[in-house]
Amino acid sequence: MSGRAAVLAFDIGASNGRAMKAVYENGRLSYREVHRFENSPRETGGHFCWDFDALLAQVRTGLEKAGSFDSVAFDTWGVDFGLLGRDGKLLAPPVHYRDARTKDVLGPALKKMGAAELYARTGNQIMAINTLFQLLALKREQPELLRKAKTLLFMPDLFAYSLCGKAACERSIASTSQMLDPRTGRWRSDVLEAFGLPERILLSPVPSGTVTGALPGGAKVIAAAGHDTQCAVAAMPSRVPDAAFLSCGTWSLLGTELDAPVLTEESCAFGLSNELGANGKVDYLKNIIGLWLIQESRREWRRRGQEFSFADLERLAGEARPLRSFIDPNAPEFTPPGDIPGRVREFCRRTGQPVPQTVGEIMRCIYESLALTYRSALEQLQKATGRRFAVLHILGGGTKDRLLSQMSANSTGLPVVAGPVEATALGNFIIQLVALGALPDLASGRAAIARSEPLKRYAPADTDAWDNAYETYRKILTLRSEQ
Repeated sequence: MSGRAAVLAFDIGASNGRAMKAVYENGRLSYREVHRFENSPRETGGHFCWDFDALLAQVRTGLEKAGSFDSVAFDTWGVDFGLLGRDGKLLAPPVHYRDARTKDVLGPALKKMGAAELYARTGNQIMAINTLFQLLALKREQPELLRKAKTLLFMPDLFAYSLCGKAACERSIASTSQMLDPRTGRWRSDVLEAFGLPERILLSPVPSGTVTGALPGGAKVIAAAGHDTQCAVAAMPSRVPDAAFLSCGTWSLLGTELDAPVLTEESCAFGLSNELGANGKVDYLKNIIGLWLIQESRREWRRRGQEFSFADLERLAGEARPLRSFIDPNAPEFTPPGDIPGRVREFCRRTGQPVPQTVGEIMRCIYESLALTYRSALEQLQKATGRRFAVLHILGGGTKDRLLSQMSANSTGLPVVAGPVEATALGNFIIQLVALGALPDLASGRAAIARSEPLKRYAPADTDAWDNAYETYRKILTLRSEQ
């Protein structure tokens, strides 16, 4: 295919989803949002679940609003899945990774296979939310559901299947599962056997950009990079070999592109992850709780009758006294929904720091703690790879937050290039365009994005003060681990 092509990307995150339509013609890419909707999980059957039926209804609305297009693809968060029965129907609502069912699964699981061995085989940061541990929780609590299952589909593949009836498993989303070999892109039969999980429910993974089916009107259904992080990285407007990226949304995923995975015990101890990118590279990264801390704090204040916009919260943080109190964003108490502001105060109280009281002080603590955590993750990446990074690219919706971008530059000491804001959708677009033959490869798509998308640059400032704060932050994390 050549000339003009129209593609539709559904980018569905933990808080909301969008349908974005792009037209590529005469070497230029133009795009617009055609539909936006909330993603509101709910309690179902004693579990915190995604409301898949409501989301699919919104997807169908987006398809109607989009008009004509040549292809469609989905990207979502990682690790979560739905199970299909022998009749091809969803057996139960997909469970949210924040559900409590995995809270005590990790310890017993790692007695069957140690962390270093599991990491050497799968390359994923070992987290209780990963698909492997979700399946172990399901096996323990609802074994009959697992016995009934014929096919496991990760969330982007489940949406695509629900539209075209063709089931597929895209490789980048599969690489978030703790069950895939990042060297071969195939399932680790030995891991599944060790944990007593059925490989029969897993489809062989296909590369990003595979055409998997078609809609009734003829538009192709394409498995883009199903994991939204990999879509965002596909759109990174850089050819610098020593670039780091920060895909900044509900989660912050900070990493770099490599030719091969790093599967050492040191990498395991650092909690670094090897995921498979859309361009065949390994995206070597750290999962960090990100804007969730701000999003859930805002929801908590709203529940109390206090309404703040994100711009309000950024402004109040900017007005508060700097570098006073810090948290560990990855501490387990910050994962569940609820009173994040109260947990921030309690963390600071337990670690002997000044306890933030006002909205601005709490937000300042969150912002600065995220920026310091980015520095820590970068140091781990540099140690594990032997690289020295020259620039940090911030990608996605978090680039609209200028305060966090500037703090990231200050904390890491690296120049920051923020943008594109719509990195995830843009990556989805160019993967589809390559699949349609409208673009020769992803590198040409990246180049087009670098030419056309507005980027903002931030230079490091106040680095001495941030260096001192980083030492304090490290001491606090050590104290926390000893409690």
